[in-house]
Amino acid sequence: MKICLICEGSYPHITGGVSSWVHMLIRQMPEHQFVLYCIVAEEKLKGKYKYELPKNVVEVKEIFLDYILKQKSSLRKSYNISEREEASIRNLIIGGKVEFNFLYDFLRSEKLKKTTDFFMSKNFFNIVVSAYEEKYPDIPFNEFFWGVRAMLLPLFYIISNEMPKADLYHSVSTGYAGAAGSLASILYKKPFIITEHGIYTREREEEIIKSKWIKSYLKDMWIEFFYTLSRCSYISADKVITLFNKNKEIEIELGCNPNKIGIVENGISVEDFSDVDTEKEDKNIINIGSVLRVVPIKDIKTMIESFAIVAYEIKNCNFYLIGPIDEDEDYYRECVELTHELKLDNVFFTGRVNVKDYIGKMDIMVLSSISEGQPLAILEGMACKKPFVTTNVGSCSELIYGSDDGFGSAGIVVPVMNYMKMGNALIKLCKDEELRLKMGENGFKRISKRYTREKFINEYKAIYKGYERRL
Repeated sequence: MKICLICEGSYPHITGGVSSWVHMLIRQMPEHQFVLYCIVAEEKLKGKYKYELPKNVVEVKEIFLDYILKQKSSLRKSYNISEREEASIRNLIIGGKVEFNFLYDFLRSEKLKKTTDFFMSKNFFNIVVSAYEEKYPDIPFNEFFWGVRAMLLPLFYIISNEMPKADLYHSVSTGYAGAAGSLASILYKKPFIITEHGIYTREREEEIIKSKWIKSYLKDMWIEFFYTLSRCSYISADKVITLFNKNKEIEIELGCNPNKIGIVENGISVEDFSDVDTEKEDKNIINIGSVLRVVPIKDIKTMIESFAIVAYEIKNCNFYLIGPIDEDEDYYRECVELTHELKLDNVFFTGRVNVKDYIGKMDIMVLSSISEGQPLAILEGMACKKPFVTTNVGSCSELIYGSDDGFGSAGIVVPVMNYMKMGNALIKLCKDEELRLKMGENGFKRISKRYTREKFINEYKAIYKGYERRL
């Protein structure tokens, strides 16, 4: 069977949990062919893959969102557009029912020669005016108009592109990727499934709230837009897979039919980490590490502030931020500057490295994200018998404390963006080697029983097999 995996801002251009998950899934399914449909922010990443693609990847199609923003538009007076098509575009702006099949028909029709031309038409101007007058009359119109244009251009560009042909479409998020999967299901009458790791809309909402490039009075519009895209994805999908029950509850709240939702937990092979080097250069030093990408959603600054609290009381400690630093270079520089301001000379940014070269030498692992799904970084740390201090996001609490499985705590869970509690939790573990070892053992037992790669892969094989029988 040929499966089209639709990835947004992840595999194979970006490393991290979702990308690792995709890579593992493909490698463990040699009986299937995979087509990658990759939605990527910048064209400069063209062909620059962070992974060696498995042999069963037979095609890669890259869509670069900055490409459409560079295109020139031609002035067009008007298009022959139906009321339902017009209403769907308008509802993308203000929130409401969007009939995506009509939207897809218009954006892919012969009358629309170039996507950008529509944004210079009388139709588009009138739609924006109507949306403005109904919902956003207090915003400066000029900024509203260009904000709407920037918001819709990437989506319309994705819709206007050709989708690869496949037997099954599998998106690893909602958002733009979900819209592409919805389009494919309509075009080719093929099944479409979604695996949602974190809740896409919640993550975009957090990013938008913190963003500096979106005007404060336009943020509500952008947030509602992404919620609308997710509702479209849920409606179009034949099946929605998530990683734990809390996510399922949120998806239902956001409009997903509960009968569509299934839960497949992540899994890893503990054997893959059985040979990690655990020999430390100095046994008197306590090493605290975090496997991550240096990006805002991981909230590195809170982690660094917690390190300052630890360093004040625990003199023999080092902090390792293990992972790529080039995905948001401005944020990386801000994090480095923060370490200087706090006079922390024992914080080390490793950059892109083999995680196994470091993780075995850590005494404590930490995660400070403001949003997560079911982090592979925690599972990998547990496979190495490391205790964790983690924020209460995604399924982290379930991973650390279990679900009445009898294994006991594998670490300490603290509130999001609370560097004091995170720092105090780290200090507690620094001072108690016996507790660290016990928690590390608890986590190892938990993932060895419940979060195995074999279980994870077998469940997806069964899902794929079910669709294969329909061919």
